[in-house]
Amino acid sequence: MTTGKRRNPVLASLSWLAVLALYSLPFLRLAPNRLVSGQPIYFFSIVDGSVWLLLLMLVALVALTGVTLFKPRAAWLWAVVTIAVLAMPSLLWQAANQASISLQGELPTSLIARVSLGSAFWVTLALLGLMVSSALQQLRVHVFQAAAVLAALLLALGGLLVSGACNDLSLVKEYANRADGFGGVVGRHLQMVLLALAGTLAIGLPLGWAAHVHAKAGRLLLPLLNIIQTIPSIALFGLLMAPLALLAASLPALGRAGISGVGLAPAVMALTLYGLLPVVRGTLAGLQQVSGGMTQAASALGLTHFQALVHIELPLALPVLLGGVRTAAVSSVGLAAVTALIGAGGLGSILFEGLFANAEDVVLLGVLPIIALGVLVDALFKVLMGLARRRVHPW
Repeated sequence: MTTGKRRNPVLASLSWLAVLALYSLPFLRLAPNRLVSGQPIYFFSIVDGSVWLLLLMLVALVALTGVTLFKPRAAWLWAVVTIAVLAMPSLLWQAANQASISLQGELPTSLIARVSLGSAFWVTLALLGLMVSSALQQLRVHVFQAAAVLAALLLALGGLLVSGACNDLSLVKEYANRADGFGGVVGRHLQMVLLALAGTLAIGLPLGWAAHVHAKAGRLLLPLLNIIQTIPSIALFGLLMAPLALLAASLPALGRAGISGVGLAPAVMALTLYGLLPVVRGTLAGLQQVSGGMTQAASALGLTHFQALVHIELPLALPVLLGGVRTAAVSSVGLAAVTALIGAGGLGSILFEGLFANAEDVVLLGVLPIIALGVLVDALFKVLMGLARRRVHPW
């Protein structure tokens, strides 16, 4: 683990931007109900009497500025990671505590009053996340160390939510209203992603191999897959709805199996098509990097083309191939939200419910799990890619 020799002003810039956001943007919003924006509550009006917290922020800023002015050392950068990781659950706790205090002053209307997280909270949270990412990148930590930092952060945030400390926040209240069916919604979202990823791999891996073996096929295939990427998701859903509806009407057995113009089938087909390009490109790039000497050695040992592919080429190509699968999986997590418009369900159904009702916290209830799933899927594939690289290059 090493650090770069050049001074990096990014960390200090992000820290000052975080302070500016906390000073100038609403940290919370207190509203009489979920449909109005309410009155802003600013962060420094909350912590005005908390001298220790202001001193801690000043120390953190001095430390981060020192990272900029002097050659960064591992200890400095780990201090940045520690401060930022501790600051994120601290912000959530401060917001939850203030929500409880604010609602006590709203009696007897506290049952319908709402305290929503404001733009200062979300902007600062994003900036702190960027600070952690920038520091870990400069430290050049191993993927498992980065995963451990992410796990610690998620445990801290999750612990606050599970403890009940955040129950007075509007976002948590919206979740409580949908708690019985929320697990099913998340499960439906994951079902679409997993089915689409399975279809993408079943089609994309052979196509990538064919593009590697037959160069002319590759030159025709990649532009076609690029065209699919340019089609807007809503338009692609529309293109799939009519043929699937006609097919289900012609073959009743398909209709009984759940295949129709709306719902799961067109959603999975569209996600599968969108995932083909990164998987095919990743497979092609991975196979192309395998040296010809390896394949010639396999042939000299008497291995068939299929045996050489399975036992030599694919294992060596796996780190690059997983990069393409990672792109397809993360994009599917996000695109699956749009499938709610054709009745596929998933977290997109909550998102669009909030949009149509102009309820910001309901929108966030759909968006935040999608972001969390995307981050977790991305982290999982980074770990798998790290394992694959260690297997290929154990030294």
